[in-house]
Amino acid sequence: MAERKVFLLGHRGYSARYPENTLLAFKKAIEAGADGIELDVWLTKDGEVMVIHDDTVDRTSNGSGKIKDMTLDELKSLDFGNGERIPTLEETFETLPEDVLINVEIKDVEAVKKTAAIIGANNPSRVMVSSFLIDALMEYRKHDRETRMGLLVDREETLARLPTLIGELSLWSINPPVEALELIGVEKTVGALQMARKAGLKVVLWSLKDETYYANDNLVRLGGLFDGVIVNDVERMVEYLSRLGLR
Repeated sequence: MAERKVFLLGHRGYSARYPENTLLAFKKAIEAGADGIELDVWLTKDGEVMVIHDDTVDRTSNGSGKIKDMTLDELKSLDFGNGERIPTLEETFETLPEDVLINVEIKDVEAVKKTAAIIGANNPSRVMVSSFLIDALMEYRKHDRETRMGLLVDREETLARLPTLIGELSLWSINPPVEALELIGVEKTVGALQMARKAGLKVVLWSLKDETYYANDNLVRLGGLFDGVIVNDVERMVEYLSRLGLR
């Protein structure tokens, strides 16, 4: 991954314009200027690690059913938009260039062991593993102590555990929502990010919706306190960060 002031990851690929978590969305994110992509993984009935956000295919495909109850072949028969098929984690690694950062978010503890094996065989230096599930991250560290790890934060209680988790998980980053500015206030948010930076952690921002990044000059208010952003609309954020002098 090329060094930039702030790195940018396409959230489920270039999901603002293309079917999310598909190889097309991933390739288009990189073409649009992203440094990497964020994706989500679940384990199938027959033990394959699939790239999909939800625990079912209902929202994103022309089928229905739980990932855990379906086989690879059954999942591959479905259309995930524009004729795109659901990718495996291996297929994603094979498709994307070596200099692309791949953020693998683990949605299910049961997917950890196989995910760690796949990452270990596919240049883990280009990977960041993340999860909201602390148990999943703990389990992952039993298999792999080296790969970069980001702790996804969606509640204040997680921040309270951060001093302990930094060492236990060998954390590389904390990944909080930019919405924290509105939910817990500017002072608390800035204080938490400053604490993380002092502890040597990177800060990677995500958002429930891209618009929050641009509202109230939120990124300006957090200037100097974040290293990366995860966004749906890659081109808009590339242009915005460039205007702010952050790329």
